Amino acid sequence: MSEAIYSKILLPIDLGEPCTWEKPLPVVLNMVRNSGAHLDVLTVIPDMGMPVVGSFFPPDFEKKARSKAEEELQKWMAKYLPDDVDAEAWVSVGSVYHKIIKVAKRLGTDLIVMASHRPNMQDYLLGPNAARVVRHAPMDVFIVRSDCPPEAVDDKRQ
Repeated sequence: MSEAIYSKILLPIDLGEPCTWEKPLPVVLNMVRNSGAHLDVLTVIPDMGMPVVGSFFPPDFEKKARSKAEEELQKWMAKYLPDDVDAEAWVSVGSVYHKIIKVAKRLGTDLIVMASHRPNMQDYLLGPNAARVVRHAPMDVFIVRSDCPPEAVDDKRQ
């Protein structure tokens, strides 16, 4: 095997939206196997957006949400990632596209592989998460078109 172009690949997924990983997963598995790269799988729990919204939730809500997401991500990885794939799970809380980029930088990721829906007019004005990651990430980003409705991939997590 020749030297890998990519050695650390990040796959951001939404555990509640299979369309965010159903098409990217086979692509990323092929990339990982062909290059011998390490795979990091990330799920981001959107933050409350404003402190006043957060005040309506119990004080330990974020801790419990993170713990549940970690548990669910481990189950997802056990179910969908073959044993021959070197992979690690990550959970973050905050703005989805910011956290994808921040975690990718922290991990030394050299490629992000993620889903995006077909753009509609509002995306040209607001910019979905995938477009923001493409614009702002310092590493390469590989977008896989999904069958997700626009709101499943982008609208609820900007």
